[in-house]
Amino acid sequence: MDTDPSREWIEEFEAAARRPLRERLKYAFIRTRKPVIDDEPFRSFDTMEEYRRWCEANVPSWLGYGRTL
Repeated sequence: MDTDPSREWIEEFEAAARRPLRERLKYAFIRTRKPVIDDEPFRSFDTMEEYRRWCEANVPSWLGYGRTL
């Protein structure tokens, strides 16, 4: 019995590569809700600085929208 995890990974990759592009794209992206960011359909800012200040004041740092994490 072959229990090599890298071989298993390669087999899964090869199986996925044989799937049609439409099917691969269907499962390629996972929609994850982002607190604050997804609360409004859109936001606009006059400057990048204004946007950055808003992110730092409103968006959780773990989302990575601030200047530093």
